[in-house]
Amino acid sequence: MSFKFFNKLSQDFSELLNDKKEYNVVIEVDKEENRKSFTAHSVILRYRSSYFDKELENATTNENNIKTIVKPNISAQIFEIILKFIYGGIVNIEDTDTKTIYELMINANELRIEELSVKLESYLIESKASWLRTHFSFVYHSIFNGNEFKDLKKFYNDIIVKYPNLIFESGDFTSLQETALISILKRDDLKVEEIKIWDYIIKWGIAQNPTLPADLEKWSNENFEALRMTLQQCLPLIRYFHISSEDIWEKVKLYEKILEKQLWDDMIQHNMFPTKPVKSLVLSARIISNPELPSRTISNPGLPSRVNEPFSTVINKEHVAELSSWIDRKSTTYSLENIPYEFQLILRGSRDGFHPKTFWNMCDGHAGTIVVVKVAGTDEIVGGYNPLAWDDLAGGCYLETNDSFIFSLKNGNINNSILSRVIDSNGALFYHSDQNIHGPDFGRSEFIMESYVSDFTQDEECWCFFDGVHYYEKPIRTSTDCFSIVDYEVFKII
Repeated sequence: MSFKFFNKLSQDFSELLNDKKEYNVVIEVDKEENRKSFTAHSVILRYRSSYFDKELENATTNENNIKTIVKPNISAQIFEIILKFIYGGIVNIEDTDTKTIYELMINANELRIEELSVKLESYLIESKASWLRTHFSFVYHSIFNGNEFKDLKKFYNDIIVKYPNLIFESGDFTSLQETALISILKRDDLKVEEIKIWDYIIKWGIAQNPTLPADLEKWSNENFEALRMTLQQCLPLIRYFHISSEDIWEKVKLYEKILEKQLWDDMIQHNMFPTKPVKSLVLSARIISNPELPSRTISNPGLPSRVNEPFSTVINKEHVAELSSWIDRKSTTYSLENIPYEFQLILRGSRDGFHPKTFWNMCDGHAGTIVVVKVAGTDEIVGGYNPLAWDDLAGGCYLETNDSFIFSLKNGNINNSILSRVIDSNGALFYHSDQNIHGPDFGRSEFIMESYVSDFTQDEECWCFFDGVHYYEKPIRTSTDCFSIVDYEVFKII
């Protein structure tokens, strides 16, 4: 039998940190007016951190046998937390803001304190996922310098698979580290057309070579070779044999010189004789289709319906034609015979329930959806179109899109429809963390469904707020009063 007294051991070593009698190391951190010095003991530092073990080997000793290590890129606040962990094995982050916790993880990794770094990585993913999503670009561009943070990299790459524009269409895409780009290109489930992936990596490769001529016709063989060398790790990850012959001829051929001759010959052969074997490696096609939807409808042009029930309790065929024209940004409304979309029912409140959580459970993962709501006590039908996927894990953050809109439809005493497109993409949609209260929310509550009794029909908490700061171009209701609903539906646009 053994008796373990870890708490007392931790307490004693924590007190040793404050003992100035036997220290033999001084660590200077932070910059200028924030600079601070900490005293420590080499024997503890060496055995608790491989980084300090190496640093102490190279540090010079003064006349008092004191070694000094300078770390100007670590804040005094962060280093004090790390030093207390080195000595006592305890980190208290209860009242620490998430950005500080993230910086603590980064610095713990730099100092090779893997135990702390890994623990904080897990904590951020499990408890601060909404912060990680909100600060996507900031974090994603800073974690690919080495082989660390594998779980965090997977967390972000799983998001990119669902929302590839977050990275490919971002303003700082071309500053992405090569290792990050490669990790994305390796994904079989990256939902982007292969020719678009080709265009993105060419754009990235050219950006890494700013001296390349802007006019491709003026490129020399040396220019093409420079681009080939830059992209040598990325080019083998393109699924060339799943690009159409038209795109190969119009887009890939422009950069034929950066490809292996055998690969180019095999692509031409494959397009001419698809069944004939090729010598180059053929990667499988990416999975770019949307998740399979529940089989609830039968297919009619423009208007799906479940057997023996109307396709909708809220909107009619004229509404479908109008909504379809708005999706396509048409200046005129589609005729009833030429509606290009099927409205596939995902959720109906009167059938599936009015609890806000039901919305998130049933709509999670569906992209390109329209929410329509019948307002209680009036003839009003209001709603919104979301081109992005609903995500029940993305609580507490705004999602960005230029294609969403909110609306009010003509109905009964409502003579005219109102279309209000997003004018500030940064606040297009807000995904709430409390899904027992909040349903869909467009803009700054410019169309929001919520209920504090977990039933949209029971309390008047839905509203269309429009005052001061707004993300959509105009209000969709003349009344500013909150309302309850009679019924609502969510359709996937096929």
